[in-house]
Amino acid sequence: MKSSNWIRAHVHAFEYFEGVTETLVPDNLKTGVIKPNGAEPILNEAYRELADYYRTVIVPTRVVKPKDKASVEGSVGLVSRQIIAALRNIQCFYLDELNELIWEKLTEVNNAPFQKKKGSRRSVFEEEEEPYLQPLRYPAFQITDWRIAKVQLNYHIQVDRNYYSVPYEYVQCSVEVRLTENLIEVYFKQSRIASHKRQLALVGQYSTLVDHMPDHHRLYMEHTPDSAREWAEDIGPFTLSFVEKILSNNVEKQALKVLLNFQNLTKKYPLSLIETSCEILLTITEQPTLSTFKSILTRQKKRLDKKATTTNHLVDDSHGFVRGATYFGGK
Repeated sequence: MKSSNWIRAHVHAFEYFEGVTETLVPDNLKTGVIKPNGAEPILNEAYRELADYYRTVIVPTRVVKPKDKASVEGSVGLVSRQIIAALRNIQCFYLDELNELIWEKLTEVNNAPFQKKKGSRRSVFEEEEEPYLQPLRYPAFQITDWRIAKVQLNYHIQVDRNYYSVPYEYVQCSVEVRLTENLIEVYFKQSRIASHKRQLALVGQYSTLVDHMPDHHRLYMEHTPDSAREWAEDIGPFTLSFVEKILSNNVEKQALKVLLNFQNLTKKYPLSLIETSCEILLTITEQPTLSTFKSILTRQKKRLDKKATTTNHLVDDSHGFVRGATYFGGK
């Protein structure tokens, strides 16, 4: 039996009895016990999580010690034979239909009176065993699967042909991945570094959190038409008009790429000069481009620099020649 099926059987048993026993005594099955190791067996990680979740203790039987096992195997065989015999001539076309019939027969067997003593299996359970059960936790335990993955250069890990982000500082690191039915958790040295909702509908999907990105990737992720409009509006109406025309004249992806280059110009040029250049550009064309804008911006910058240089070289009238005319040979 696979580990997941074994754990699922435990969960169904707890739900059926509406309680949890203080101790579980299984065989040394390979799907539940990795290594017997004497008095301290090494358990399967998912099996250990089951015990922690329901606050019970797993004590596998000792190797070659049949008396360690509970005396229930005979009863299990009897019950299974009675159910199989009762359903041997019934044909089912759906698994749910078969399971429903099995539950009905199991209820009949548990409620049937004993032949040599009073009561039934159900009454014995309710009188002698049920009071010792611990309360059942809700929701039911979710079966987990643990895997090892390596963080790729794009700070994502691959799980079942889908990709999930982790903080970019862990690039090229090996991480542990805990999978449940709807959730993926990523651990590095026993510390959780990321969690995602599991992608199940399609393959090749990316689940990326902005907080996991480097700063330059995050800037590109947050770059949208609305953010570009807000940025342009703070500069001036002509800059906003230029941005609107770029968005309307190009497909969105190309327009955002152009506008990102446009915004980077603020690192080299003052905002007032960008607004003035946009005004000049919009007066000469209805189809503005970034290259044309850069040409106008460059000319405007040179014009301002030349004007500033000329102003700095003007002679201040308050300062005259300190030497007289006689020094230069005049009379």
